Amino acid sequence: MKILILLAGMLLFAQSAASEEPCSDLLNYKMSKLRSSEQLDFCQAFKGKVILAVNTASNCGYTPQFKGLEALYQKYKDQGLVVVGFPSNEFNQEFDEPEKTAKVCYINYGVTFHMLEKSAVKGAEANAFFKKLIQTTGQAPEWNFYKYLISRDGTSVTAFASNVTPEQLDSKINSLLMAK
Repeated sequence: MKILILLAGMLLFAQSAASEEPCSDLLNYKMSKLRSSEQLDFCQAFKGKVILAVNTASNCGYTPQFKGLEALYQKYKDQGLVVVGFPSNEFNQEFDEPEKTAKVCYINYGVTFHMLEKSAVKGAEANAFFKKLIQTTGQAPEWNFYKYLISRDGTSVTAFASNVTPEQLDSKINSLLMAK
């Protein structure tokens, strides 16, 4: 009887381990949060979620898009949307000091979605996550607030130019959230 119980337990363990799907290659990435030593593990935090990744800058004409990004996040976060901001100085419009970047995001615009440490988002110095986004879409950020919308399974990535507002992405996000 003990052997049967042991075998049943081993079978259940094997089934649960097999049913856990690994993260997509895209989500095998970690990065520090803005003004924090805490690392954000993308696989752990974002697996099974629709992701809107955006390269941001504090001193850009598109900076007010933070309001729209936050509104989308608030509208859809309970349905599985995550918004991730990647502050970058690629276009010479981001502060050197993370405290100033944090003030713009958190105080001026009330951002509650994930903001990460400043990094490069194009070229040889681009962070590994953006390198994968660029490789997948064939499109590197042409300016600040370039957006990448990523499906729940991480296999579909669509790039959107900076002048595409967060509000214009609402129906696309809703469609991805509804897809199972």
